[in-house]
Amino acid sequence: MSTQMRSGWGGEVVLALGYGFLYLPIVLLIVFSFNESRLGSNWTGFSLKWYAALFDDNSMLSAAMISLKIAFFAATAAVVLGTLAAMVMTRFKPFRGKTVFGALITAPLVMPEVVTGLSLLLMFVTLSAPFDWTPKGIFSIWIAHVTFTMSFVTVVVSSRLAELDKSLEEAAMDLGANRLKVFFVITLPIIMPALLSGWLLAFTLSLDDVVISSFVAGPDSTTLPMKIFSSVRLGLNPKINALASLLVLVVSTAALIGWWVSYREEKRRLRDMQLAVQNG
Repeated sequence: MSTQMRSGWGGEVVLALGYGFLYLPIVLLIVFSFNESRLGSNWTGFSLKWYAALFDDNSMLSAAMISLKIAFFAATAAVVLGTLAAMVMTRFKPFRGKTVFGALITAPLVMPEVVTGLSLLLMFVTLSAPFDWTPKGIFSIWIAHVTFTMSFVTVVVSSRLAELDKSLEEAAMDLGANRLKVFFVITLPIIMPALLSGWLLAFTLSLDDVVISSFVAGPDSTTLPMKIFSSVRLGLNPKINALASLLVLVVSTAALIGWWVSYREEKRRLRDMQLAVQNG
């Protein structure tokens, strides 16, 4: 009995240390965002002046808006393209080049970001002359972010599609539904939690990217991570603490909403399956 208690306490201690290692720096960052002193190591009193200074910084707010817009549209496009790629990999019959297709889709997962950013920059420069468009800008960042976030979405959605019971789709087609209707009526509601998870993952990765954005960003398309990185290199800036605290709040809220929607969908799916079994 004592051995079991010691093993239980040991697991809880390791778990607490793990959570502390992950989240204690974030908690300290949020706490010191309300510090009146400019020095991050000395607490001199509670103050909101750094939040006020942040909202007076137009360049920082502009960079934040650019990052949020790019992350939203990049995540949306990545979910659409990643879902199509996942359907090809899990639902289509084997075809010539399927292995190469899967390798190319997942290549950005293991590709160094420096290589990805440089290759995209060279491609944009090559295509800029025939199509007469600027190789560096918001559109270039959006394409670059869709390119590497789509791989993550494909992996998440593919795993969910692989676990999906194909008999549900086959039963719907036996009842006269075409493949398109089966996808929107049967498949899409079931994989919706995976789509939400993939969207949140792609949104976070796009919002956090520095390396790839640095290669393809123009003078008028500085993203928030690039702005923060350049500001920190010049010295500690308390406004960064305030901005990071707001980002933690936004991302945590989005994750909570996504979890709640996924929980509702999964609960509804289980209830429908139980009703189907009872009626059957």
